[in-house]
Amino acid sequence: MKLLAATNRYYLAVVAVLFALASGVLYYGMQMALRHEVDEQLGLHQRQIEALVRVGQPLVATPFADQFVLSSWPRPLGLADTILPDPVEGTCVPHRQLTFRLLAQGQPRWVTLRKSLVETNDLLAVVLGVMLGVLVVLMLSILRLNQWLSKRLWRQFHRTLAALRHYDLQQHRPLVLPQPRIDEFAELNQAVTHLSQRLVADYESLREFTANAAHETQTPLAIMQAQLEQLLQVPALATDPTAAPLLADLYGATRRLSRLHQALGLLSKIENRQFGPTQRLNLAAVLDEKVDQLAPLLEARGLRLHRHIDQAPVLAMHPGLADSLLHNLLYNAIKHNQPGGSITVRLSGEALEISNPGAAIGGDPSRFFERFRKHSAATESPGLGLSIVQQIGAYYGFAVTYGYAVAGQVHTLRVAFGHSAAGPTT
Repeated sequence: MKLLAATNRYYLAVVAVLFALASGVLYYGMQMALRHEVDEQLGLHQRQIEALVRVGQPLVATPFADQFVLSSWPRPLGLADTILPDPVEGTCVPHRQLTFRLLAQGQPRWVTLRKSLVETNDLLAVVLGVMLGVLVVLMLSILRLNQWLSKRLWRQFHRTLAALRHYDLQQHRPLVLPQPRIDEFAELNQAVTHLSQRLVADYESLREFTANAAHETQTPLAIMQAQLEQLLQVPALATDPTAAPLLADLYGATRRLSRLHQALGLLSKIENRQFGPTQRLNLAAVLDEKVDQLAPLLEARGLRLHRHIDQAPVLAMHPGLADSLLHNLLYNAIKHNQPGGSITVRLSGEALEISNPGAAIGGDPSRFFERFRKHSAATESPGLGLSIVQQIGAYYGFAVTYGYAVAGQVHTLRVAFGHSAAGPTT
């Protein structure tokens, strides 16, 4: 829930309670005031009648029997409410009446004065309707004004939020935010700017450390691998049945460590965007070159490769990343293929698909692109091939997906180019 919506809920709750209380107080207050006014008019008429009687004027009945009633029999004294029929409209009309006793010509008489409350109720309805209408308009205006002010005052906050959404740490520069006039938002922008400066500094330190570590470990690994190769060629190993397997295992571990070092270095360079400017590459030509390089491995495993090229897209890519993308996709299809199986490569202007048969793989397919994710713990692969494919795809905006067809047990890796393709070659 947004902050403005939550605030408006509280406003509406308070407004509803105040509206109900104000309506009740206004209704009963006006009703009491109007009844008090009617009572005063009846009292004034009483005093006028009593004054006329004191000077000897006779009590004369009026044709309006509903307003003046003279009785020689006792009646309840004081003010009261009553309902009388209206002979003209044929409805019952509420009245306010005042009954008092006086002596007229030496005889006790009970006089009842009445006043219709229809006009009072009509006036009450009109005034109450106007007041409630004004109150409703006022409340709605306050809510609308609050929404407008909230949008205006929170505009700087939304700008800061948008800047945070589009901020990329790999741009190697801190976040620059304006200083708004509102103190709270100015303090927030200062804190976010300071935090981004620290993040950039820590990120640069980590990147520099990773680059230095990769550079410093590359040379010792190469020396170890070269010396182990020379050691494996020593004739004395042929007479020692225990040393040769140990050295072979050590040489294999060194090679795996070297491949792991190269893969992690490549991932680090991709994430840090350390590759040079792109070139317009014919992906079909790069694919043919890579298939020729892997031909001995395909032949050794008895695999057949089928190419279906509808269009030869031209992509703006770094040559090294294009080579690594195709190498990891093809090598993955070779490594997880069945003996004597096949590999199908489909290339079009929209996507590249590489399919191969293989046993079903358990687990979540979305986790196949995680680093060091292996389908088999016994394999010598470091489990970074698909991670490199995904990172290259993210680098260029490609969508990398995995699919499995139960019929035929076919695994498919698809790289959708999106808008990165410059179009087919002619």
